[in-house]
Amino acid sequence: MLPYATAEEASVALGRPMTRAEGAWFGYSAAVPDRWLYCHNVPVLLLVSTIAPLPLALLGLTAYKLQPRVRLSPAAFLRCYLDITRVLLLTVGPLSLVSYPAGKMVGIRTGLPLPSAGEMAAQLVVYLLVEDCLGYWRHRLLHTKWGYNKIHHVHHEFTAPIGFAAPYAHWAEVLILGVPSFTGPAIVPCHMTTFWLWFVLRHIEAINIHNG
Repeated sequence: MLPYATAEEASVALGRPMTRAEGAWFGYSAAVPDRWLYCHNVPVLLLVSTIAPLPLALLGLTAYKLQPRVRLSPAAFLRCYLDITRVLLLTVGPLSLVSYPAGKMVGIRTGLPLPSAGEMAAQLVVYLLVEDCLGYWRHRLLHTKWGYNKIHHVHHEFTAPIGFAAPYAHWAEVLILGVPSFTGPAIVPCHMTTFWLWFVLRHIEAINIHNG
């Protein structure tokens, strides 16, 4: 929640007029508690999970595929989507609520000024590198005999890749996936808007990888 009652107070504190983006952020977040801003990750990820895979999913139902014998039915797509929605709500939702103190402790901020484009880009590069490194070892761990049999096999139920299957996984794997993604912002703290953008980009990347 921003510590300013009016836009004029915010401009005085900044020592300059707010930019359009800062004005929009002020209008949206001024009266919203930081905890709920942090929890926006849940509806944002659900929105991305619903919209981003949809065009290629529709194409996969109607067009030629390199795996013509494993074409999925509309019912399979729907089952996959409903399962990922359930798992995201039951894992990412509670996780966002309980991890908010950690996010605040590492320095993820909600106030003004907003970060510059250069600052956001530099932070996202760091997050990509950290996530790529830790994600590799996380994946290796889940492909051990124990990790695969107990957890990771769920993610491989869909042998014909589809974007909706990107977050299709055992609930424990969804929680494990959050560790590499959160480590970057924990090392290099950012603004909440950058935090949201990072998880959106990471999720779109995963959807793209699984589109087939």
